[in-house]
Amino acid sequence: MPRFILDLAERTAATYAVAFLGLLLADGFDLTSVGALRAAAVAALPAALTVLKGAISTFVGDPNSAALLARSRE
Repeated sequence: MPRFILDLAERTAATYAVAFLGLLLADGFDLTSVGALRAAAVAALPAALTVLKGAISTFVGDPNSAALLARSRE
């Protein structure tokens, strides 16, 4: 389970960072504006969906990974 938690945390953080930076770049990268706070809030949505996908993946894929790949044969 700890490997799964680390995997899911990494995927969630990466998704949040990519979504947040993408929204900031699209908006003009002004960190002091209300748009930056809105971008931070909106970027949380894909990150939350990543957590949901990771939870679902324990039933579909490898229970030690947050990926929806086939179970490993180890």
